Amino acid sequence: MYLCFMAESILNEINSPADLRLLSREKLPQLAAELRKFIIDIVATKEGHLGASLGVVELTIALHYIFNTPDDLLVWDVGHQAYGHKILTGRRDVFHTNRQLIGLSGFPNRKESEYDTFGTGHSSTSISAALGMALASRLKGEMQKQHIAVIGDASIASGMAFEGLNHAGVTNANLLVVLNDNAIGIDHSVGALKQYLTKAKVGYKPAQDNIIEALNFKYYGPVDGHDIGGLLEIFEKLKKIDGPKFLHVITTKGKGLQKAEEDQVKYHAPGKFAPDTGEILPYETKGLPLKYQDVFGLTLVELAEKNEKIIGITPAMPTGSSLKFMMDAFPERAFDVGIAEQHAVTFAAGMATRGFIVFCNIYSTFLQRAYDQVIHDVALQNLPVIFCLDRAGLVGEDGATHHGIFDIAYLRCIPNMMIAAPSNEVELRNLLFTVQLDLKGPIAIRYPRGRGVIPDWKQEFQKVPLGKGEQLKEGSEIAIISVGNTAENVVNAIKIIPEPGKIAHFDAKFVKPLDEDMLHEILKKFSKVITIEDGVITGGFGSAVLEFASKNDYKLKIRCLGVPDKFIEQGSVDELYEIAKMDVQGIVTTIKNLLK
Repeated sequence: MYLCFMAESILNEINSPADLRLLSREKLPQLAAELRKFIIDIVATKEGHLGASLGVVELTIALHYIFNTPDDLLVWDVGHQAYGHKILTGRRDVFHTNRQLIGLSGFPNRKESEYDTFGTGHSSTSISAALGMALASRLKGEMQKQHIAVIGDASIASGMAFEGLNHAGVTNANLLVVLNDNAIGIDHSVGALKQYLTKAKVGYKPAQDNIIEALNFKYYGPVDGHDIGGLLEIFEKLKKIDGPKFLHVITTKGKGLQKAEEDQVKYHAPGKFAPDTGEILPYETKGLPLKYQDVFGLTLVELAEKNEKIIGITPAMPTGSSLKFMMDAFPERAFDVGIAEQHAVTFAAGMATRGFIVFCNIYSTFLQRAYDQVIHDVALQNLPVIFCLDRAGLVGEDGATHHGIFDIAYLRCIPNMMIAAPSNEVELRNLLFTVQLDLKGPIAIRYPRGRGVIPDWKQEFQKVPLGKGEQLKEGSEIAIISVGNTAENVVNAIKIIPEPGKIAHFDAKFVKPLDEDMLHEILKKFSKVITIEDGVITGGFGSAVLEFASKNDYKLKIRCLGVPDKFIEQGSVDELYEIAKMDVQGIVTTIKNLLK
């Protein structure tokens, strides 16, 4: 039966949207079924973002069928939902390489295809980008060119999306904003706009409080996002209407796979699963160390039980950051503020002025979006906000948009900011305990994605001396100073070199302030030093050590290992560490070269 299905496949004949547009409209539902099955079969074994792409299969087909892509410009916000788009735009036969080293990016990528008109990965950029394209087209005299931004209900609540809508509403741009409303982002959507959208049903638009119409958009919908015929009809109509337009489309995240529809949070990116049933394939976790995010989340609950001043904040990532544990235990003291990193930081600052102990949990790559707030609203006022930077360092298959490799460099230059990088889960736990005791200013605590190294992580709390490092191993010729979880690779590298007694190992623990006493000791004793960090070399921890050596007139060889001055694409963490020469063998090679 499966071979018969493949032989009669419509999808196998679609190598571009031009091929798609040759199909009769009656065949499009069959194409939708095949596309949905293709996505399920590939993601079931290769992993990736599932639910979002399943929810927009019909919408994707309708957009490419009616609009003349790539001449008409289509921008997918975030890009979690762009798998069907990639498959229909000439990448079907290589889609099995999605999110793999030297394979397809998991997100739209301008280097990958002319159909990917704008690179996305962070949310809420699509409206501004499409508006820029639309006004540029007018300046070029391309008055008939269409510009479409597809954005989700969680992303449109972000400040940047509002900024784009606000600007677009006073222009004559040929812009269509398609709201893919499935009532969920990665976690469930929050906020007043979500409450309005919840009232809207297919065929029913609430009369009051339509903020989109107030911003001068022509508003259409809501329409059924799984009715291909209805989508084709409305898109044909919208093509002929000038100015900014807004189409509200209601979809179901995970559509077509029952398990994904029933548990939309888990099936956002479920890992490996059985394609026929949706059952997530079991894998043995007994005896494995806990994920860093769970150590954070569970420890915070433990601390909050004894300290009623503790507050938890996250911008739309309660599951990903494991702040969900505190939201369940203390819902009145834990806040999901939606996709609003700038607001999250200043909201945290406001609470800190009132004497609360605020843990603001943001992925490292997303804190980039709130840089001004970190400087102006927190550090300048020296407010004791505790930034917990999850997914710090190279994160793997999500690629360049999600690697948390810039935080050391962009935070190190900010006065009053302390930066800590625990090397394991016990250190993370003790640091969380310490900073809630009597913190005088802001601190960023960075820790990686994935599992730690110590199964027995839940040990009795111990107070950590802030700004102090530790010598882990003595040696005679070379000193290695590691930051954060890179310590594990250093330990393993020293084990396999021929003369391990020549190598000393120090754990910096803090990037700022530097442990100057420890650095003086190291730079006086050793003529060769290696620094290693899971972050960019430019402006990072190694740069700080070089600056310290120069300031104090030390003359020695210092080699800095870390992420080079280029964007690292997708692949497994081990593969990316090898590319950056931060893996065990890369460290061994650096040691041997210095020992010559």
